[in-house]
Amino acid sequence: MIDAQAFRSLALERLTNAIGVYALCDLDGQPIYVGQSVDGIRARVRRHLTSARSDVIANRQIDVWEIAYVWAWPVDSIEQVAPLEASIFAHFDAEQPLMNGKSLLADMWDVAWPEKQAVQVIDEAERRVRLAPAQRLPRQIQQYNLLVDYILTVKNAPHLKRSLDAHFQRLVTYHKTFL
Repeated sequence: MIDAQAFRSLALERLTNAIGVYALCDLDGQPIYVGQSVDGIRARVRRHLTSARSDVIANRQIDVWEIAYVWAWPVDSIEQVAPLEASIFAHFDAEQPLMNGKSLLADMWDVAWPEKQAVQVIDEAERRVRLAPAQRLPRQIQQYNLLVDYILTVKNAPHLKRSLDAHFQRLVTYHKTFL
């Protein structure tokens, strides 16, 4: 059996390194963060998942343990990236608030989404274990507490409070599932 870090590394090799937009998705396949990369999606996602130079991880906005899938929408030109990111963000944020913190408003015109690439970054057996409410609820409580502490001791900013609210909504869901 391959260890979790090796599995993730091999999975990321299958992810495009084109420019474009990506979504980090939780154990349920629900996007929790939407971002863009103008220097390669694979490289950017790898930085998120290893906590290397990733503000969203350093600011306690995302628990990497929850990320099971990465979706990517590669594009041909840098001009396509920002409107596509705003469109994808607005779509998924309307379904369930994203952890991004900042809000991205989609422009009034429709943006065509390119074909999505999906990569599972944790082993399926491990994903199923992590889905257990007894696993997820304590992790979500811990992550919520880390973000509260970060806001109180490091940076009290509106974008972090927006992320905190998204965490709270997930916490309520996990709490109900746990009961």
